[in-house]
Amino acid sequence: MTTAFVNATLVCPDGGKRQGNLLVEGDCIMRVGDFDAPVGAAIVDCRGRMLAPAIVDLGVFAIDKPACLAGGIVRVGLMPDQSPILDDPGIVQRAADMGKPELWVHPIAAATRALAGIDLAEMAINQEAGARAVATGRGWIADSGVMRRVLAYAADIGLTVVAHPEDAGLAAGAVATEGETATRLGLRAAPAIAESLAIARDLMLAGETGAALHFRQVTTAKGFDLIRAARARGVRVTCGISPGHLLLSDIAMNDFRTFAHLSPPLRSEDDRRAALAALADGTIDVLTSSHDPRGPEEKRLPFADSAPGMSGAETLLPLGLGMVHDGTITIERLFALLARNPARILGLDTGTLAAGQPADLILVDPNIGAQIVADRMVGRAGNTPFDGLPVQGRVKMVMKGGSILA
Repeated sequence: MTTAFVNATLVCPDGGKRQGNLLVEGDCIMRVGDFDAPVGAAIVDCRGRMLAPAIVDLGVFAIDKPACLAGGIVRVGLMPDQSPILDDPGIVQRAADMGKPELWVHPIAAATRALAGIDLAEMAINQEAGARAVATGRGWIADSGVMRRVLAYAADIGLTVVAHPEDAGLAAGAVATEGETATRLGLRAAPAIAESLAIARDLMLAGETGAALHFRQVTTAKGFDLIRAARARGVRVTCGISPGHLLLSDIAMNDFRTFAHLSPPLRSEDDRRAALAALADGTIDVLTSSHDPRGPEEKRLPFADSAPGMSGAETLLPLGLGMVHDGTITIERLFALLARNPARILGLDTGTLAAGQPADLILVDPNIGAQIVADRMVGRAGNTPFDGLPVQGRVKMVMKGGSILA
């Protein structure tokens, strides 16, 4: 089937923002720019709205197809923290097939067996089964010898290691970051330096082994400084962050709001401002939803007993567009964070509007006003710390592999 998108505002991380048309034949983009639609093509009149690459969400904890499609996400990098854990080729292959054809799941396999941080998993076999990266999961590998072997093995087979940077010796059992809020609420807290300590060690090991290292979330000023310095030395490091850590500080935990119980925990206002600066200057590579839907049985508990995590797939794009509207980043930079960069880290040839790329597209009206309402979210749960927040922007159409899904 041939589909021509006309009168579009084309938004591409590489090609920039411009007016034009886009032609899809079969499951690929064939032409981009100023051309007449061929005879017989199905015409989609974009009416000036944005046509952009569909989102590649790197680092989700659940396959939640309705939430993803509502948010313009057609590919997810699935973390290994599943039941069963993604440490076996059969389990990895099943995960890769779960969402097709509407949602493509790219498994991130466990770096160690059962995510225990002791014995290395069979990375090469899991790679053959469909794993696009390996990860430490929700936790940190405390044994430096094990982490060095993980990085060296991953480097040998060309996989990125996705790490959780939080020194367990400092952070074990903590549900908050040390500071006024945690003290006032009486919550068990860890110092923010737990993150930078873990980052410093892993960067040294990555530099020695030559491995590609991606920190799923970096949330502190010291962490960003370490990454900038490592890149200057030639270390192959990237990092991500969620809108929660960009837009909220630990003050959001007031009144023991469990929807603001995240992992890593929310940081100080100074660290939040440092994160926004790192987003603007290019230090942050990926904007992730960190989608982790939790029902009332896990969230309607005392704060310390509640499960960390937020439902973020539906709100990722509108919250990102908010940072475009306020001038923090450009629209091209937003789609680099949401599509091109995560695709490159996972070794996927997608994420731009170039001819020959997969026809994974979203049509977005950036000016539609809405309000985030937890009880009306279409995903598995509405545990969002942004409940009640007004936003701008809505996905009007989703195309995956040349087929219009929504």
